Amino acid sequence: MDGVLLLDKPAGMTSHDCVNIARKVLKTKKVGHTGTLDPNVTGVLPLCIGRATKISQFLTANEKEYVGEVTLGFSTTTEDSDGEMVDQKRVEREITEEEVKEVLKEMLGTSIQVPPMYSAVKVNGKKLYEYARAGIEVERPRREVTIEVLELTSGIIKTEDGLVKFSFRVRGSKGLFVRTVAVTIGEKLGYPAHMSYLRRTASGPFVIEDCLTLETFKQQAEAGTLSLMTLEQAMSAFSSVTVDAWVEKLVRNGVQLHHEQVKLTSHSPVALFSRNGQCLAVYEKHPTREVYRSVRGFF
Repeated sequence: MDGVLLLDKPAGMTSHDCVNIARKVLKTKKVGHTGTLDPNVTGVLPLCIGRATKISQFLTANEKEYVGEVTLGFSTTTEDSDGEMVDQKRVEREITEEEVKEVLKEMLGTSIQVPPMYSAVKVNGKKLYEYARAGIEVERPRREVTIEVLELTSGIIKTEDGLVKFSFRVRGSKGLFVRTVAVTIGEKLGYPAHMSYLRRTASGPFVIEDCLTLETFKQQAEAGTLSLMTLEQAMSAFSSVTVDAWVEKLVRNGVQLHHEQVKLTSHSPVALFSRNGQCLAVYEKHPTREVYRSVRGFF
């Protein structure tokens, strides 16, 4: 079986747990995900099956969209509700919707973000959370991220124990840590904060409305009614060029192509499709020569 399974990941399960379940249900080892979701985060998790595992690296580059909740009043080691409390400050003053909206507006655009210590970002071959669990502090890599949308989606709720909560929607570039966005919102409002809820609603062209729950996936697989998104459908949102039969032969042999052979496109990378609609490969501009070179073939 080949294609992309759009899964609505449940809470309390790692992305790799979902991969293992799909392997058992579909009776194949060729299953991979396109980007880790934390165990307490739900939502869109595309799984690549069979031949489609070859495109997983290109699907991870897509922008993501989430709905979440910020809690002001205390921060945690993990920047979400799973961690231990590290700082606490009761919210005594009124936090207004106008004030929150102004902070969210300030955070739009490109900025430098430092990933949380409890994350899968690697430093010297080890994931940051491995250092964190061992009590070792390491310098974290700073990365450029872009927030395209950040908006308030609820009223401001104040609890009796001095906490303030509100919901938001965010759309941003690959590598954006929404946990850190929540913490930054709190800092700008003058309070320690953490992300108390998160759900991914879109990953590139894949949206939550098209996803199957884990149980529905199992039921459809058992009944033989499961329909996967094809590799070609999954790559349809990628910049693409349709090539003729002669160029297709070159692509199948991994030959470098001249600009006119890829229809003088300015895109890089670019997906090359045959005339019968098969996605053949992804090519990119050569860094020093005026040619395109193969990144990955899908045959």
